[in-house]
Amino acid sequence: MILLTKEQKPINHQYRNMRIAYLIAIVITILLGLASRKFSHLLLSFVAQNAGDILWAMMVYFGFRLLLVRKNTLPAIVLSFLFSFGIEFSQLYQEDWINQIRGTLLGALVLGKGFLTMDLIRYTAGIIIATVLDKVVLRFTLRR
Repeated sequence: MILLTKEQKPINHQYRNMRIAYLIAIVITILLGLASRKFSHLLLSFVAQNAGDILWAMMVYFGFRLLLVRKNTLPAIVLSFLFSFGIEFSQLYQEDWINQIRGTLLGALVLGKGFLTMDLIRYTAGIIIATVLDKVVLRFTLRR
């Protein structure tokens, strides 16, 4: 265990705490995404139409940050775009076997059902929002 200064936590504890924080962010984002679908009738139409995909992309970003906690945010941003856009473009492929997977709840949540250009915009917004939240929280917590 290497100590940076008397005031800072050991590096290994810092990364462990960051992983826990990203895991919590993932769980909260998933719960918000599921709630946005279940209670869509209670939300403004604009929010109900866009929240699920925005939150999905945020969850993808937080997942990559969890895996790449020792790296800066750029790899997580790039991988989030590649993954999210890759999933969306994969929806152009419509064969029975993959459509059967998409027909399940988990398959639909992960793979989607059909290609929509608007989803690319929603994913972009989600990744940007998650990155900004991440940087703000990191800046705040690293000051302590």
